[in-house]
Amino acid sequence: HEIAKTLGVEASRNALVNEAKGVLEEQGLDVDTRHVMLVADMMTSTGEVQQIGRHGISGKKSSVLARAAFEITVPNIVEAAVKGESDPLAGVTENVIVGQSIPIGTGLVELYMSTLEKTEKKK
Repeated sequence: HEIAKTLGVEASRNALVNEAKGVLEEQGLDVDTRHVMLVADMMTSTGEVQQIGRHGISGKKSSVLARAAFEITVPNIVEAAVKGESDPLAGVTENVIVGQSIPIGTGLVELYMSTLEKTEKKK
């Protein structure tokens, strides 16, 4: 947070990337830098540095099931029920939980096609 206050959020993002890469390399893990950059981008996407945890990015998801899947399952579900929240099942996590196709790639598109045979039979 000191870096963000002094130098701005971009400097914080760069520091996060460098620190994470350093820790991973120290542990002998070879992780593509783009993955680390993606995490840093998520942590700084609001213009402030957020933690990845129940009080940060994961706890602020709009999906009830995604919040419950991360941590403290029962309290998240109870709180959502008390507030009358519903889950539109728009993300990957919640669709995996309920066993539906995930809404990315081919799971995002619905095509309706009428063939020539069906059209000719109707005439």
